[in-house]
Amino acid sequence: MTSGPTSGWARRAGVAGAALGALALAAAVWEGYKLVGDPDGTDLFGVPLLPRADDAAMPHLADVVAGLGDVDIAAGQPVWRVVVDACLFTLGVTGVGFAAGTLVGLILAVAMQRLRIVERGLLPYVVLSQTVPLVALAPVIAGWGGRLSIGTYPWQPWMSVAVIAAYLAFFPVAVGMLRGLQSPPAAGVELMRSYAAGWWRTLWKLRAPAALPYLFPALRLAGAAAVVGAVVGEISTGTRGGIGRLILEYSRQATSAPAKVYAAILGAAALGLVVAATVTLLEVGLTRHQRRVAVTG
Repeated sequence: MTSGPTSGWARRAGVAGAALGALALAAAVWEGYKLVGDPDGTDLFGVPLLPRADDAAMPHLADVVAGLGDVDIAAGQPVWRVVVDACLFTLGVTGVGFAAGTLVGLILAVAMQRLRIVERGLLPYVVLSQTVPLVALAPVIAGWGGRLSIGTYPWQPWMSVAVIAAYLAFFPVAVGMLRGLQSPPAAGVELMRSYAAGWWRTLWKLRAPAALPYLFPALRLAGAAAVVGAVVGEISTGTRGGIGRLILEYSRQATSAPAKVYAAILGAAALGLVVAATVTLLEVGLTRHQRRVAVTG
């Protein structure tokens, strides 16, 4: 039977087609609302219900694309180049935060699976940690970072942003990996014990492979959360060079050049897609062997 790889490629092609269709639908809704919407917005009993449809609030998508070729006077470069450079900066910070958050989440998941008392005592606080408002946490982390150093190397502002990204990324990894590690049936665990396999070997041979279907969706969520954390962290801490700071700077020019704001926002959205695609490629590479075994069987 050889339909496994073919069906896998067909599924990924279907996902890609659905994503493109969603983008086309979003563009159609945007332009359609701009065509029929009220330039002053729509209120219901004095409550704003729909946004303004004028050019200052909702520029045409063609104007946003055309604005990418305009020159950013402050940087002396085209807007698209400024957006790409800012995205690359934020991508690097996001990668550091994502890696750190993933490592912390995996360690916590393994510890909670190993000891039930750790799970009972730690898991509520892991969940509670995500209720802290990020805009309140970011200045605190930035303030702490200003008093730290790594040996003789002073703490850099981007490190605070990476910590914020890691703070948001560790939670889905910890919860998803814990669920995956606990997913093997009792019969499988008893079989490993009958072979005199210790906890570490059971973890590596049974629990970790069983956790992969739970881990990668969690990693995709963690990647998206890390991007959000990096962007919000850059805005909250005033870290220069990233797409978050660029959104803030371009928002000050929204009256005269509204397309610039949406160009930066599209850059941030594209950054999230790049992180999600990277995790998907990692999933394909690591699960290929399991798919081959399943097809052979």
